Amino acid sequence: MAAKTYWWISAWFLVTVPVIAWDVGYCFMRPRSMKGGDLHWIWRPYALYQEVDYVYGVHALENNDGFTNAQSFMNVVETLLNIVYVYLAHGAQWPGASTIGFGAALMTLSKTILYWLNDYYCGWCNIGHNDALTLLVYWILPNGLWIVVPSLIVWVLGKDIAESLTIASTASKAKGSRAKKNN
Repeated sequence: MAAKTYWWISAWFLVTVPVIAWDVGYCFMRPRSMKGGDLHWIWRPYALYQEVDYVYGVHALENNDGFTNAQSFMNVVETLLNIVYVYLAHGAQWPGASTIGFGAALMTLSKTILYWLNDYYCGWCNIGHNDALTLLVYWILPNGLWIVVPSLIVWVLGKDIAESLTIASTASKAKGSRAKKNN
């Protein structure tokens, strides 16, 4: 039995690979990747973003705030799991691929919510300086996408996993009933 696949889940996992790689590169290469750094040309849009979200900016770097790179490290793990899911679902057609995709999406969702909660509990210390439009366009909408899509993936793959477990449990019970009758 092959893995049940969804084109949009695989597309999300594959499209996010270069996006996350670019973001991880920026974070791990700070301060060289930041405005004024010799490698900043690769991450030019971050000149604005490091002013919108201080987690990506000079303040976090100068304070040796480990959250930025810690979440980037987790991005690497998530991305590797996303790639493994796509391979197992489409290449190997392993029925258990959904568990890998579910876990990867749950990691993304949890980490992104943690990212938002981190700022909430510090009194919006990293994004509170923005006006509403800047916050909406450059922080809420792009970061919200990393909550909405992984939530949908968790829902769909979680439903598939629950269905598979229900079918397996029903088959196991039926097999046990037949064995008792034959004895």
